[in-house]
Formats: sequence, C-alpha cells, structure tokens
Amino acid sequence: MNTVALGAHRAAFEVRIYFRSSDKVFFTFLFPVFMLAIFASAFSSMNFGPGVTAADYYLPAMIAAGMLLSGLQNLGTEIAAERSDGTLKRLAGTPLSPASYFIGKIVQVIVSGALQCLLLLVVARVLFNVKLPTTASAWGVFAWVFLLGLAASALLGIAIAQLPRDGKSASAVIVPIALVLQFISGVYLPFSQLPHWMQNLASVFPLKWMAQGMRSVFLPDSFAANEIGGIWNLQGVAIALGTWLVIGFIAVRLVFRWIRKN
Repeated sequence: MNTVALGAHRAAFEVRIYFRSSDKVFFTFLFPVFMLAIFASAFSSMNFGPGVTAADYYLPAMIAAGMLLSGLQNLGTEIAAERSDGTLKRLAGTPLSPASYFIGKIVQVIVSGALQCLLLLVVARVLFNVKLPTTASAWGVFAWVFLLGLAASALLGIAIAQLPRDGKSASAVIVPIALVLQFISGVYLPFSQLPHWMQNLASVFPLKWMAQGMRSVFLPDSFAANEIGGIWNLQGVAIALGTWLVIGFIAVRLVFRWIRKN
C-alpha cells in the first residue's frame, strides 16, 4: 500500500509538472491535433473512399501517433533528462521505490494521453464533422486498443530512456525513432501504399498495430481490404500489443537504474 500511495502522490506531481511545461504540451499533447488539422485541410479535396474525408481517414492515425508520443517519446526524453540533471540520483535517496516512480510516470501518460485523445475527438467532430462510432462494441475496441497501446508505449519509453548518454542528446536519439515509426506504420502515408518490405518491418513494432486497431474503430469495414491479409485482424492487434507490453515490462526491469552505469 505504501508503494501505491507514494505512486499516487508522485502521479499527481508528474501531471502538474507535465502541463506546466510548454514544450512538452506542444510537442506531445497538441502536436497530433495540429497535424490532424493540417492533413484534414491540405487533403480535403482528395477522394479517400465513399463518404470518407481526409479528417475521417487521418483521425485514427493521429490518435495512434499521440499514444506513441505520449508514451515512448515523452517518457524517453523526460527520464533521460531527469537522469542527466541528477533528479533520479536524488530520488534514489528517498523512500520512493522504482515501482512508485513508474506508477507516477504511467499515470501521467494515461491522463495526458486520454485528454489529448478527447481533444482530438472534439476537434474532429466540431471542426471537421467527422462521424464518430455509435456502437458500444466499437468504443469497446477503442478502449482496449487505447489502454494496451498506451501502456506498452509508456513502458517502452521508460526503457528507451537508457539509450541517450545524457539529457542533451535525448531528443536527438529518441525523436527520430518515433518519427521513423510514424512514417513506416501508416500514420502520415496510407499503409497500403507503402512497399511490402516496409509494411513487414512496421508489423514488428507496436505503432502499426495501434493504428490498425484505431482504423477498425473509425473507418468503414470496406477499408479492411487495405490491411495485410485484407482483414482488421483485431486478434493480431491484441497479441502484438500484449507482447510489446510484456517486452516493455521485462526491458524496464532489466535496464532501469536510478544512476546510469558508464
């Protein structure tokens, strides 16, 4: 209970600090909203399919991208900076355990990710007249894809924070990884138009499955023909995201240290 209580206290602190940081709010919270507005406006004249606008098409992709940015990119750069400026070293001398620290970070990702997604949905519906799902089953799929994907992204963000040598190089190391994943996973470019080798490569990583799961929620069933195998394959989405959740958990247990070993 002490671990959970400290984690809850840390979570409240992490959420306050996150929304007080203008650069984090812009690049991980508002960035997908701006990208949705840009794509919806720039490609408004394109034909994506019967009754499907550019905003309809890009909404699930931006939701998936926001999940990756909130978890992997935000936590990766943030924890690397905290290690570099001595924050983690100071925390090592307090009663805060790594588990409580992780609870705080993951709750911050869930809160910021959920608010970001809500803002995306409001902008899409109000400004671009996107038709949102009307069935409980569709929102049920949305919920488990969102939670699984966000949790996996958060754990991978904690693990990937070990890559940069210091806080100054964190963005240079982690941001390109997130950007490449977005391009090969069908976020900015239609997944069906990517080369087969790139589709197969993207299938190894979680973002492709997050985007596919979200497309199954927001796009007509006819769009499943553009996926690998011609189906939404939600079972595969669940297996892939669950696998990455386990991989992220194991990686965090193996590599996280309060103080980096040079």
